[in-house]
Amino acid sequence: MTKFWQKIHKIFTDKQLRKRILFTVLMLAAFRILAAIPVPGIDTSRLASLLANNQFLGIINIFSGGGLSNLSIIMLGVGPYITASIIMQLLTLMIPRLKEMYQEEGEIGRKRFTQYSRLLTVPLAAIQGFSLLVILARQGVLPALGLFDLITSIVVIIAGSMLLMWIGELITEFGIGNGVSVIIFAGIVATVPTQMSQILFSFDPSQVPFYILFILAGILMIIGVIYVTEAERPIPVTYAKQSRGNATTQGASTYIPLRVNQAGVIPIIFALSILLFPQLIGNYLATSTSLFLLKVSDFMLLFAQGTLWYGIAYFVLVFLFTYFYTAVTFDPHAMATNLQKGGAFVPGIRPGTATEEYVGNIVTRITFLGALFLGLVAVFPFIIQKVTGITQLAIGGTALLIVVSVVLDIIKKIDAQLSMREY
Repeated sequence: MTKFWQKIHKIFTDKQLRKRILFTVLMLAAFRILAAIPVPGIDTSRLASLLANNQFLGIINIFSGGGLSNLSIIMLGVGPYITASIIMQLLTLMIPRLKEMYQEEGEIGRKRFTQYSRLLTVPLAAIQGFSLLVILARQGVLPALGLFDLITSIVVIIAGSMLLMWIGELITEFGIGNGVSVIIFAGIVATVPTQMSQILFSFDPSQVPFYILFILAGILMIIGVIYVTEAERPIPVTYAKQSRGNATTQGASTYIPLRVNQAGVIPIIFALSILLFPQLIGNYLATSTSLFLLKVSDFMLLFAQGTLWYGIAYFVLVFLFTYFYTAVTFDPHAMATNLQKGGAFVPGIRPGTATEEYVGNIVTRITFLGALFLGLVAVFPFIIQKVTGITQLAIGGTALLIVVSVVLDIIKKIDAQLSMREY
């Protein structure tokens, strides 16, 4: 406990660190002000009902930092920027020039890669904004928009999304932690008082055992998220003794840490994007005059309302996308090549192809655990609701994963800043 208070004292006595924390707080205050400016003419009760029953809009609300729940001018939040970043990373598989830019050209190449992601954010924000406005208008949340009003609203939505992306980058550069993640974290935390008040108002004394089960499950889930997020599989590496001219470098032994959950929360985003289509198709077919199409519409809408098959499909998609994204972002061949070029080798494994196969097998095994964990996190709210029968008791697995990851990242960044000041 003494060390904890000593660390707190160092944080507030360090001028540079204090400035970074203050800047982050001011930027988050600006973000919350923007999130409170609503689009006029909305039906708040229908919007709340729609968000409660729609997983995809719920995840958009998370990535907008709660902006969608108010239908604010930043209703899309950093969602388009995250989508653009994911698309750019996937394109590195199909376009060798992008892969070379991202992996081999250093800081300059990554800056250009990031700039392309920013440019891609604009059309994605326009498409997502238009689709969201159409869905909300059909659900009666918004009044019917004319062409001029629709174009104006889309322009405002694009500007809000780009402004929030800029705030996130400012936090990354001048504040503490990854700006985009910190914004999402702040939006999630801001919704906690509202959720707690809903639970208290709907409190049923006869359901006390289920509330206790809910609290225990939440604590266990937080512990599990921390454990898996921090879990690593070390690969031992030995550097051979090298002589260059008159200089001789001694051999050294170290290790390369491979994270169990390398994909983070991205597979959940992929899965929810795929599961959006049944609901969209169902809504479009609901106005059809064909009896067959109406039955198809009813089936798709029923599927999208959180049935058992929806939960199973959700789990399977998250599991598969975890493997897919890990394969995109981690290249055993590049790792084996870099080790060989640096005069390093894994003890007992031949350099080159044998090392590539060895690393690939390890990644496959640990990714299985990471995929299983992410799948359980994704469907955890469904399990809690089925067991307790209380719809208010829904621990958002995605939100919890983001919150824990951001808190751990901020703690590491603060520790790094303190260590740097000491040296």
